[in-house]
Amino acid sequence: KLCEALNLQYGFDAISLMPTNLYGPGDYYHPEKSHVIPALISKFDEAAKNNLKKVVCWGTGSPYREFLYVDDLADACKFVLENWKPDKKEIKFLNVGTGNDMQIKNIAEIISKKCGFYGEIEWDVSKPDGTPKKQLDISKIMKLGWRPKTTIEEGLTLTISNYKNLKNKNMLRK
Repeated sequence: KLCEALNLQYGFDAISLMPTNLYGPGDYYHPEKSHVIPALISKFDEAAKNNLKKVVCWGTGSPYREFLYVDDLADACKFVLENWKPDKKEIKFLNVGTGNDMQIKNIAEIISKKCGFYGEIEWDVSKPDGTPKKQLDISKIMKLGWRPKTTIEEGLTLTISNYKNLKNKNMLRK
């Protein structure tokens, strides 16, 4: 709405990018106070390091979420700056995501393996799940020619590597 108001009042051409859930380097890795991916990385890494037999995760694991690696958002910002044409007045915002979602339990399983944890994953159903499904329609930005480059598997590998590197240097934000 701000972009629309700036255009109406001052003729200023602006567009807003609306990203999905982001993850990647620079995240906040607190096991209870961060977003789902960094919290899971922190929990599973600690469990693997301490040879724990189980990790407790919030909710049921059944909700679906869409995740975008931070470098892909940066790429989308650059792409839109170079390719969006202000004469397309009907486009006030662009959703930025992958167009794919997956269940939290599947994300947890991937992260646990990548962190070297092979114990039990227990779901604490007393904790909230949140909205059952969150997925963006990214058709408008795709029509402009942008596509995400990083798969969830690649992004998680890069994020876990960055986490472990920061942890080894005692530089994690907690």
